[in-house]
Amino acid sequence: MNLNNKTILITGIGQFIGSRSAELATIQGMKVRGLQTSPEKLPNLNGEVIVGSLTDPVIARKACQGVDIVLHAEQLGQEAGDIKHFREVNVTGTINIAKAAKAAGVKTFVHLSSVLVYGFNYPNGVTESGPLCGENNPYCETKIEAEAELLKLNSPPEFGIIIIRAGDVYGPGSIPWVVRPLLMMRQKLFAYANDGKGVINHVYIDNLVDAIFLAIEKQLYGEIFNITDGQETSWKDYFLQLAAMEGLAPPMSLPKEEMKLFLRLRHQGQKLFRQKTDILPDSVDFMSRPYAYSTEKAKRLLNYQPKIGLEEGMQITSAWVQKTDLQKVVK
Repeated sequence: MNLNNKTILITGIGQFIGSRSAELATIQGMKVRGLQTSPEKLPNLNGEVIVGSLTDPVIARKACQGVDIVLHAEQLGQEAGDIKHFREVNVTGTINIAKAAKAAGVKTFVHLSSVLVYGFNYPNGVTESGPLCGENNPYCETKIEAEAELLKLNSPPEFGIIIIRAGDVYGPGSIPWVVRPLLMMRQKLFAYANDGKGVINHVYIDNLVDAIFLAIEKQLYGEIFNITDGQETSWKDYFLQLAAMEGLAPPMSLPKEEMKLFLRLRHQGQKLFRQKTDILPDSVDFMSRPYAYSTEKAKRLLNYQPKIGLEEGMQITSAWVQKTDLQKVVK
């Protein structure tokens, strides 16, 4: 599929991944339409942005009219919470927009999933056919559920589903992997678990979007792809580079269970004083995963080669951080 002049609907267009996807889609010559649940943080976009709920069939139908491609990036991406709320957004909302897209004659539906469908303890080099594990975590569970329900709708050539299991997406605007750790480092409250062992499967935002566009161009319907930068960077190395980027003291290491206890007490204190929770105890599981995910399928079928390495990605991110009030990003 030639992307030039195609109309793409991006859900969650005001969020980190959706916003950058819109910018890069415009550069590719696509016409961009956005769907955003909240009227806050709407992007500057030469195109229509529809504000409304993913679960509203009327909004979904309106958003999908006259569209060639849907990139579904909207999600509830917290580490913990009420599974009913996660299911409403990540499953019900996803299926609602997919059914609306199919009914409107959209040809390609790309669902942004996550490598967290494999859970927190998975085989080294796990492939797309590897075991899925919900870990009794609402994010992991609902991303697995959404994938399963979506694939039932795959019926190419009329309507094709592509699933992208993204790694740990960083870059300008990334809250979990840039903004939140830096804010905690500034307060000397950040630590990594168990000497920073294990692998952060980072993927620079532009590399992720490149992979998405490659999958659309090649029309690989019904396929699932792990997308990371393909580097086995330890958690320690990543967070040390993040701290050095701002000239901050290197973070300390704590045993995993001690970190969870500290964050549990901090969370309880924040609730008591009606303060916004900045980090949940469950985040420790997300930040101590052990191994790399395989990206061999993406390399083979998409000819995916990450263009921006960690050093360059950190430099670009650093330039953004220097001119940005990070507190405003998380509000």
